[in-house]
Amino acid sequence: TIRPVRRSYYDPSSAPGKGVVWEWENDSGTWTPYDMDVGITIQRAYEKQHPWVDLSAIGFCYVIDFATMGQINRQTQRKRRVRRRLDMVYPLVSGTLPKSQSHFFVMGWTFNGPVSPLCLALLSAFCRSLAPFLSLSILPLPSAPDLPGNFPMEESPKGRGKRARKGGGGAGRGTLPHRGILCFQPGPVQLLRQLLCGPWALWGCGCLLPVLMWSLLAPFRVPTVPVKNLTGSSPVNPALAGITGILMSAAGLPVCLTRPPKLVLHPPPVSKSEIQSIPGISHSCRKTTKKQAKKGKTPEEVLKKYLQKVRHPPDEDCTICMERLSAPSGYKGPQPAVKPDLVGKLVKCSHVFHLHCLVAMYNNGNKDGSLQCPTCKTIYGVKTGTQPPGKMEYHIIPHALPGHADCKTIRIIYNIPPGVQGPEHPNPGKSFTARGFPRHCYLPDSEKGRKVLKLLLVAWDRRLIFAIGTSSTTGESDTVIWNEIHHKTEFGSNLTGHGYPDINYLDNVLAELAAQGITEESLAQEKD
Repeated sequence: TIRPVRRSYYDPSSAPGKGVVWEWENDSGTWTPYDMDVGITIQRAYEKQHPWVDLSAIGFCYVIDFATMGQINRQTQRKRRVRRRLDMVYPLVSGTLPKSQSHFFVMGWTFNGPVSPLCLALLSAFCRSLAPFLSLSILPLPSAPDLPGNFPMEESPKGRGKRARKGGGGAGRGTLPHRGILCFQPGPVQLLRQLLCGPWALWGCGCLLPVLMWSLLAPFRVPTVPVKNLTGSSPVNPALAGITGILMSAAGLPVCLTRPPKLVLHPPPVSKSEIQSIPGISHSCRKTTKKQAKKGKTPEEVLKKYLQKVRHPPDEDCTICMERLSAPSGYKGPQPAVKPDLVGKLVKCSHVFHLHCLVAMYNNGNKDGSLQCPTCKTIYGVKTGTQPPGKMEYHIIPHALPGHADCKTIRIIYNIPPGVQGPEHPNPGKSFTARGFPRHCYLPDSEKGRKVLKLLLVAWDRRLIFAIGTSSTTGESDTVIWNEIHHKTEFGSNLTGHGYPDINYLDNVLAELAAQGITEESLAQEKD
């Protein structure tokens, strides 16, 4: 898997430039640092002596209160402690890397036993022959107790070649170091520099140098063991193994070629005539639009169905405001029409909270008539999400997934266009992006696979598959992201962890759906 990387520079006046680290306290009582950009935003507001800072502008639904040094979740009103810590200052780096760092290549080889000194002599001659074009050196690795006789690091290639020809060295007469590294970097010839360091670097390193090396070694090399592939079948030309394979083959050692596994994201092309509908599931496409919250019931009326009043509160904290249940609610936002000292118990899980806090949490959520316990995540009512409008297609294709050779495959295609955020989203009125659509996902066309599909259709109708937030992969905010229900997007391999075979996937996704309140009972509710 190849991913881009980048290097960021920070102003000396910023938080990392001053060595300031902002951290929040997690559930285990340890401290976790904020991402660098978040820490810079918090520090900037702190230095301006603002009483608080709202992080929704950078894609997070938190408010940092500097008076209490607390982080408040705008949706659940849960509060965590934060702290400001001085750490080491980030070094100020400017300019470009030296060319010697930018254009440096290393190839290594390993010898498992005594080797003729002729190989080292030829390699030294090869290094000297390319001296006008390349700077080459042969560096032995540090010696190990079971591999005595490695040459000292500072010894020159020429000296090592002479000593090898004379039979010097602690490994015994006529032997080579057990381990070594061939290092080379471009010299003053611009053409060769471009060849090795520009777009043709792989060609230059992988093809040109092995050919030159093979030409030098061919007349003198000792009988070699054929280079085999992983399956041990037909021999492969040692030149295909690169310079490492050439050196090992010239020393009479076996070489094994390995091939990286191939990433297969999509199945072979499928014609329309091969696509089949799924038995037991009507239609082959679902569209979802923004559903308005049900009106006519106040938050107090909604919560009344799920609560019992508690006359004598237990001696413990309300996990929403973190104040004692025997004291009034510590919620400081817009005041609900409920007395702050009233306490209620949820009927299913028996967790106890301030009614004031529960009403505030409900008002900051979807206001869809459902409630989720902030302690154990038990769902009351029918939970819905904030998924943007889009389309979900599903059908059977005539190909089998790895690990499910006995059945065909269910293909799901999600398509959500970019748009503008609504009042239920993190930044109402602001546009959002939708990267990577249409997204193709795969299930085995088995009994359990069809069950998962039916539950995913319920999750789609309830707007729980996707959400708008900050991507954990790219860091982009205000974009469509997965919403804690994992999908398999890799068809014929499992290199990314999002493919097959995965014997636990169907059970895991059923558990994730249940955590969103979607079970087999939900199917009966949808029919009703």
